[in-house]
Amino acid sequence: MSFKLRMEAAAENARSNLVLALDLPPNTPEKLFATSKNLLETVQPHICAVKFNRHLILPLGLFDGVQQLLKQAQNHGLPTIMDCKINDIGNTNRIIAEHYFQAGFDAVIANPFVGWEEGLHPVFETADQMNRGVILLVYMSHKGAWEGYGQNVVTKKTGKSLRQYEVFAEKALAWGADGAVVGATYPEKIRELHSILTEKVPIYSPGIGAQGGNIEAAVRSGSTYFIVGRAITQAENPSQAAENFKRAANMARRNRPCEV
Repeated sequence: MSFKLRMEAAAENARSNLVLALDLPPNTPEKLFATSKNLLETVQPHICAVKFNRHLILPLGLFDGVQQLLKQAQNHGLPTIMDCKINDIGNTNRIIAEHYFQAGFDAVIANPFVGWEEGLHPVFETADQMNRGVILLVYMSHKGAWEGYGQNVVTKKTGKSLRQYEVFAEKALAWGADGAVVGATYPEKIRELHSILTEKVPIYSPGIGAQGGNIEAAVRSGSTYFIVGRAITQAENPSQAAENFKRAANMARRNRPCEV
C-alpha cells in the first residue's frame, strides 16, 4: 500500500485528519523521551499520523530514542513523517532518505528548490524502492515564506512568469509527490494551490494554533491534513486539545461549501 493510501486509511480509522507535530521545548534527552512517549499515548486516539522534526532527532538519536517512538506510533497504526526538508545534492539526499526510511519513517518532507536531476530524483527513487512517501514543501507557514516561495520566476520550459509556489505545485504533480506542505497561515495560498493540485496531491497544512493558522479556514480552503504542534504538545491537557482540533476539523469538513 502506498503512503498516500496508508494516510487515507489511518485518517478513516481514526476519524481524524489531524497530524501531531511532536515538537517540544529543549530538555534533557530522558525528559524529552518520557514526555514524547506520554504525549503519543494520550493523544493517539485523536490523530491520524505523527510528524517528527529535528527537535527530537538531535537529542534522542535516530536509531535510539526516536526509533522507539516510531515503533510506538506504528503500534497504534499511525504513519510517521520526518520533517527533514531534504535540500542537498542527489547523492547526499539519497543517503539522508535511506537513513530515515531504515529507521522506520513512512515519509520524508523534501524541498523542491534543489530540482529533480541530481536533486530530488534519488529521493523519489529510494522512496519507490522502499515503498515510502515523499511530501514536497510548497509554501511554508512563517512570515518570511514569501521571500522564496512567493517570488516571481520565469519558467525555462514555457517562458511564462509564475509564482515560485505555483511551479512547486506543478512539480508535485509531475513528480508524483504524496503530498504538498502549504501553511495554514495562508488560506488564500491553500485555495490557489488546491486548484492546481486538486485531489491528486493532498495538502498538509502546518502553522495551526501557535503560529496563528485557523483549522476551519484551512479546511474551507482545501487542506486535507492539519498539522498541529505546540498548541497540543504544550497545552495543559494535550489530549483534550487534540480532541478539540479534531472536532473542529471534522465539523468544518462536514460544512465545507463547494468552493474548493
